[in-house]
Amino acid sequence: MRLSIFTKFTPLRLLSVADTRFASIIVMLKRLKLIKRGLQAMVISEEWSSYRLDDTEKANSVKEYILNDDWWDKVTYILSFTGPIYEMIRSCDTDKPCLHLVYEMWDSMIEKVKIEIYKKEKRPASQISCFYDVVHRILVARWAKNNTPLHCLAHSLHPRYYSDAWLIEDSTRCAPHRDGEISQERMKCFRRLFPNDDEYDRVLDEYAMFSMKSGPFEDLTSISKMATMEPKNWWVNFGAQTPFLQTLAFRLLGQPSSSSCARRNWSTYAFIHSLKRNKLTTSRAQDLVYIHNNLRLLSRTPKDDVKMWDVGGDAFDSMEDVGFLEFADLSLDEPDFENDLIIDN
Repeated sequence: MRLSIFTKFTPLRLLSVADTRFASIIVMLKRLKLIKRGLQAMVISEEWSSYRLDDTEKANSVKEYILNDDWWDKVTYILSFTGPIYEMIRSCDTDKPCLHLVYEMWDSMIEKVKIEIYKKEKRPASQISCFYDVVHRILVARWAKNNTPLHCLAHSLHPRYYSDAWLIEDSTRCAPHRDGEISQERMKCFRRLFPNDDEYDRVLDEYAMFSMKSGPFEDLTSISKMATMEPKNWWVNFGAQTPFLQTLAFRLLGQPSSSSCARRNWSTYAFIHSLKRNKLTTSRAQDLVYIHNNLRLLSRTPKDDVKMWDVGGDAFDSMEDVGFLEFADLSLDEPDFENDLIIDN
């Protein structure tokens, strides 16, 4: 009965997102914002007034919350200061190369969180916010736990962070070779990756030329393209005379920062090699995982003959797409698949 009343006032479903999904609480709050008008219309309607719940007190409490502007302001506030955190983690939780972007994203995210909290509390930047201090300590502790020297080295090899266009955008920014923390972590990586003294000295010389835009990097074309060209393409075009640094750039600038893609592969393997099909040989199970993952990729650009079952891709549960949470299911139990399966005796 409650669901029947609800569907009369909003086209979207009030879904309970599973706790195992990415940032399920944030996704649920975003959905509540989308159906706010429908919920308010529902609780003031004649249908809701005439409906008698077993727990009348709980129904009245729900109505009070939904019609309370202060409660909705709190929901909006939560989404505003967690939004930058959500987007930053969501960007890293894909199989896209982003190791070289993590350091800068963390700095920008913390600053955006501060802006939202201070705007809500109507404080000048010079004052201290107790709530922001708590949030800041949590974020810094998480960064200290997950940060590795490779983040700093990858950040140091991104040409954009040396361009005048990027530095001018914010007066507090500085190039990676002028940042003490980044430089210290970068030197740890160089020493670990190049134990040979001659190679170590060579890579230091190459980085000095790169960071100071001298030698092979003093060409006006290479300097002007630092801010606009994709970083790996920039190293392909302008890094040939610094082979050690160019090889490092190719490795790090194409490196994802999360193991999510590997976890998804193991989840797929567990889905295929289940108790029902525990007699599958290793080679056949691997072939089915390969086919399964390629079908997912094909479904992201659906055609008439391809089933749309993973159209969200890596953007699933993003803040913008939270209104679209229904995906078609593709199961190995479907007849077309079942007929092709050969289970070894």
